[in-house]
Amino acid sequence: MNYVTSGQGQAVLLIHGLFGNLDNLKGLGQVLEANHQVIRVDVPNHGLSEHWQEMDYPSLAKVMMDLVDDLGLDKVHLVGHSMGGKIAMATALAYPERIISLVAADIAPVTYQPRHDLVFAALESLLLEGSSDRRMALSHLIAAGIDEPTAQFLLKNLQRTETGFSWKMNLKGLKACYPNIIGWHNLSSETAKVYHGPSLFIRGGDSNYVTTEHRGDIMRQFPAAQAKTLEGCGHWLHAQKPAIFNRIVSEFIDKHAV
Repeated sequence: MNYVTSGQGQAVLLIHGLFGNLDNLKGLGQVLEANHQVIRVDVPNHGLSEHWQEMDYPSLAKVMMDLVDDLGLDKVHLVGHSMGGKIAMATALAYPERIISLVAADIAPVTYQPRHDLVFAALESLLLEGSSDRRMALSHLIAAGIDEPTAQFLLKNLQRTETGFSWKMNLKGLKACYPNIIGWHNLSSETAKVYHGPSLFIRGGDSNYVTTEHRGDIMRQFPAAQAKTLEGCGHWLHAQKPAIFNRIVSEFIDKHAV
């Protein structure tokens, strides 16, 4: 798994969301590295990490902990946005004794309805071979119904080849595994795991990813959870309100440093 590290001190693992890469939480990492060792990862099927044909949260939690072990770390703080927040939650549930604290940004430990069909269709219909103009790629995604900020974000996955473009991410694998990505594995009341450590759930005030209906599921699996809402922003809260988001996360982590 591809990753970068910076800073020194108690370790914080930053995990991006669907279609993203390790640069998505770089701003937060720059704030945290003053007092912490920061590890930013490319989730499998993203960035420069390996491509998986099978992808689910238990296996993603394992690969995160394998990295922690490879780095010789005993315990870490976890911060994840969207899908990355689910990976962080799955890791905390599977390895609670190794996780100091957890921050989940605009995501809940629940199964969601599909909401990326338009994105997959737009990406799959983009001509890659023989194309060399990013502006045309941007125009294509916008014409396919993707708003420009999201289209710009998605096109960060493009890389040039000798004959045009290719995707850094494993687009085919992500689509095949999409039911697992929007799903959640810790649902059975008989076998559900619980993380009792300090947890912070931050939601965007204009986002519908975390609602009052999710409170029961959050508290059942993360009984020590705290919640904060950032008004005036949506799902991309770390990009829309970076200063306050970074401050809230860094203060929470510093508060629970051991």
